[in-house]
Amino acid sequence: MFDGLSDRLAKTAQRLRGQGRLTEENIYDALRDVRMALLEADVALPVVRTFIEDVKRRAMGEEVLTSLTPGQVFIDIVQQEMIKVMGEANERLDLATQPPAVILMAGLQGAGKTTTIAKLAKLLQEREKKKTLLVSCDVYRPAAIDQLNTLANQVGAEFYPSTKDQDPAMIASEAIDHARRQHIDVVLVDTAGRLHIDDDMMAEIKRVHAAAQPIETLFVVDSMTGQDAANTAQAFNEALPLTGVILTKTDGDARGGAALSIRQITGKPVKFMGVGEKIDALEPFHPDRVVSRILGMGDVLSLVEEVQQKVDHKKAEQLAKKVRKGKNFDFNDLMDQFQQMQNMGGMAGLIDKMPGMGGMTEKVKDQVNDREIRRMIAIIQSMTPKERRFPDIIKGSRKRRIAAGCGLQVQDVNRLMKQHQQMRKMMKKMSKGGMAAMMRGLKGNMPGGGPPGMGSGGIGF
Repeated sequence: MFDGLSDRLAKTAQRLRGQGRLTEENIYDALRDVRMALLEADVALPVVRTFIEDVKRRAMGEEVLTSLTPGQVFIDIVQQEMIKVMGEANERLDLATQPPAVILMAGLQGAGKTTTIAKLAKLLQEREKKKTLLVSCDVYRPAAIDQLNTLANQVGAEFYPSTKDQDPAMIASEAIDHARRQHIDVVLVDTAGRLHIDDDMMAEIKRVHAAAQPIETLFVVDSMTGQDAANTAQAFNEALPLTGVILTKTDGDARGGAALSIRQITGKPVKFMGVGEKIDALEPFHPDRVVSRILGMGDVLSLVEEVQQKVDHKKAEQLAKKVRKGKNFDFNDLMDQFQQMQNMGGMAGLIDKMPGMGGMTEKVKDQVNDREIRRMIAIIQSMTPKERRFPDIIKGSRKRRIAAGCGLQVQDVNRLMKQHQQMRKMMKKMSKGGMAAMMRGLKGNMPGGGPPGMGSGGIGF
């Protein structure tokens, strides 16, 4: 997300940092670059105008013109104004009510509403320890009810059955009564989507809203529709008292116009964003962290949270003990590392959150994409248990058999072997001299601050 915008702003920042002092002329040049970057990112025109005016007013002040590092001050202003546009901080769900707290989900067909409901249920169960109930009031779309039932089973949530011949408002009322009797904390109500906004749709969703009396009414919208997402959200907001927005498919949105437009146009906060197809690929939307990613500063806080939530800490501790005892780092260990990377959204997602890595993403995309990680896992899975435990026994004939087993070339096996050797050396240094020694060992393999191993044609971790 924001790839194009990040690249344009990075170039503007670089030019400004090369200036000894800022003048009105080069500030205007920078503002023109920022304006074009925002428009290309499909940010709504009224939002762009307001943003540029606010940045210009502050940039022309004495704080910038007299600064010893004027370029950096200008970028700081852009950062602060972007955070202001998207909202100062993450706005959490309001669940402070007599249970069950009802969350109503609205949106157009194809936005990913039903899948997002299941993702939100999983998040509430794992992070908030809430018991959830899912119910579908979509009596029009074929198999919509069955889809939500399947997803509820997948995330371990309860499901309230409904049928296509029932009234949607009655379904919502009965589900909430059931949740009250069963002492369920949160009810998530799926409503019917349409291909476009129409009067019948709005009338029905108003009836469902009146029956459900939700504490949260969330609008789910596809971020790839750009500023149209903000306009659609505004139309729904005029019909329903929205409390927030969930942006879906942000992993496929290189522009980011929706994220930068919605708050300003609707006055409603973006509360979550969908970052992938997996059932746990839903993140709270933190404006300050998102802006930090846009400006190539990374997002260490989100990275730390992901590690805490998604890394298998038991396996990590076992590996740490193994390293401390000086035992060899084998292919079973390497496969565990690859799989944990995938659990955290893949290497591209991790690099996006690492400070100073924004500009590298395109250059190393072929080396760090998830397809490459899957190829590496396939190679390891083609090995015998003995070969995984004792990598040194893998010679010519074994390499040929492994390559044939996973449908790849011997060169691919050699590259993985080299990758493993680098990782094993790092682990040895770590066991002898701790983290500082390991970082010294990594230094030679980190061109431009990149992950280890990039310079040798493989993926490095």
